Amino acid sequence: MRLLLDTHALLWWLTDDGKLPAPPRAAIADPENDVFVSSASAWEISTKHRIGKLTGVGDVAERFVFYVRKAGFQSLPILLEHAVKAGQLPGPHKDPFDRMLMAQATIDKLKVVTIDPVFKDYQIPVLW
Repeated sequence: MRLLLDTHALLWWLTDDGKLPAPPRAAIADPENDVFVSSASAWEISTKHRIGKLTGVGDVAERFVFYVRKAGFQSLPILLEHAVKAGQLPGPHKDPFDRMLMAQATIDKLKVVTIDPVFKDYQIPVLW
């Protein structure tokens, strides 16, 4: 399975937070699965930490690349195709980070590990 971690799932994994349920935790840990982290998540975490909307993850925010690599996750850069698709997505959902993850999941055929119901509204395959 090819998985794309939504930002909250990534943070809960990296901080060993109990909010991440057993099924997605097992899928992330399964060496048979390819686990991707979007550049959009790095942008989201850095931005929200800087403006004070995301507290308690300062070390992760500051050493993000280290933690992602240590976890063995693959980096998913934002390509021009992703940006165009994110901008073209219909509907009222305005969160640019979610829209980017939706575009990347669609183009790269990834299942998103998320608790956020908005992904299903956009027919994005999810695991949770």
